[in-house]
Amino acid sequence: MDLPWHLYCMAVIYFIAGCNHFRNPKLYIKIIPDYFPNPKLLNNLSGLIEIILAVLLCIPQFTSYAAWGIILLLLAVFPANLNMYQHKKASLGLPKWVLLLRLPFQLLLIFWAYLYTTIH
Repeated sequence: MDLPWHLYCMAVIYFIAGCNHFRNPKLYIKIIPDYFPNPKLLNNLSGLIEIILAVLLCIPQFTSYAAWGIILLLLAVFPANLNMYQHKKASLGLPKWVLLLRLPFQLLLIFWAYLYTTIH
């Protein structure tokens, strides 16, 4: 089965993002809310999960499962996006309006992943 080209675009985005968790961990650790234990472990896990899901997206037998995994991952990391908006120290110096736009943008990413949940 041939997978759509835009699915590969999604896979590349998540693969690069996942690798960046290991290349620049301080960036991600900084945005993890204080109420979560062991931010370093959470950063490594989320980065590894992004990489694995990106690869699985490209394997037709696993595409729909990987898409569901990405949806779950996006929901799991939403508190970090909210934390960025609510706390200046986690904002990475981004303007408040950019941080506010990131919140509904997560819904678009979820919808994009949802498009691949029925590929078998």
